[in-house]
Amino acid sequence: MRKLWLFGGAAAVIVAGTAFVVLSGAKSPLHGADGKGKKPEVTLEFTSREVVSPKNVALPRRIEFSGSLVAPRTAIVRAKAAGTLLDLKVDEGSRVRAGQVLGAIDLSDLQARVADRAAAVDAAKAALEEAQRQHTAATGLAAQNFISPTALQTAQSKLDAAASQLKSAQAQLTTARIGVSEANLVAPIGGVVAKRSVVPGEKLSMEQPVLTIVDLAELELAGAVGTHEVSLLAPGMPVEVRVEGVDQPVAGKLIRISPAAEPGTRAIGVTITIANPQEKFRAGQYALASIVLPDSGLHLTVPTLAIVNVAGQDHVWLIDRGALVRRAVTTGRRDDARGLVEVLAGLTPAAQVLAAGYDNLREGAKAVVVERTGPTASAAASTVVR
Repeated sequence: MRKLWLFGGAAAVIVAGTAFVVLSGAKSPLHGADGKGKKPEVTLEFTSREVVSPKNVALPRRIEFSGSLVAPRTAIVRAKAAGTLLDLKVDEGSRVRAGQVLGAIDLSDLQARVADRAAAVDAAKAALEEAQRQHTAATGLAAQNFISPTALQTAQSKLDAAASQLKSAQAQLTTARIGVSEANLVAPIGGVVAKRSVVPGEKLSMEQPVLTIVDLAELELAGAVGTHEVSLLAPGMPVEVRVEGVDQPVAGKLIRISPAAEPGTRAIGVTITIANPQEKFRAGQYALASIVLPDSGLHLTVPTLAIVNVAGQDHVWLIDRGALVRRAVTTGRRDDARGLVEVLAGLTPAAQVLAAGYDNLREGAKAVVVERTGPTASAAASTVVR
């Protein structure tokens, strides 16, 4: 009996110890709930350069259009007579002056035609002289009543017909000579040979292109603007033109505005001109034209990078009462040159706006503005790349 009592007492001690351990372990979550193991919230710091206030500035309106430069003074030299091309004195890129002989065509056929027309003129002159003699003789005989009035009228008709034939022959001779003159390949304008379409020895047909000459002293750019913008434009307005491959913009001038929109579109054609005396630019280069319209009013603006678009809605991040706030805004005009965008609604001039959008920002997170220029909140939030 004594052994059983001792064994039961030991078991009771073991059970009591186990219960104590279990109860002691149950307290640990309660201690965690007291907040002793929770990390403190980090306050994001932004420098004064990373936080801006909306500013009221003028936003000059820009109307832009693009296209390829063209040379308005472009001439195509065509063969005015059929024949073999004997010589071509210029190549592509050659500079020519107005009236310069560019080549020669075999004009044997035209020259033979000129000789034939000249012979016809001589024959017509002889026929006219004979008709004149007959008419003179008939006039004398009629005065003496040796011939009837009808015979005199016949002589007069022959004289008139001979005179008409002479005029016709002379006109045909003039036409043939003009054909020979025009058949010579002569530069109609001064400029640069842009294209050579034939080679010596080739048989040319009437009106076949031989050379293309362009004058690069003045170039044009044709583009299109919306119908809502055309009323703001007028011929003579200055234009800023950026040509591909050229760092600095060049000055141009608006010279033409189409009177009607193009069919099927809401666009109206406009044309500008660019002086190119040094022939720095070439026809075919792509260019972007900008017309700046002055703005007399002021508009509330923020940096373009401050705008974050989420699901089609523009937002900005603000620091309001020591916390981050994401605010929906309505934007208007943009000035890409200065990196500004107009805010129509959602902000006041006193707002503290993050100058750039950041990833990993949380609304309601603590944030302050500091004066130092070292690493700040960007260490905890990366800038959005746009």
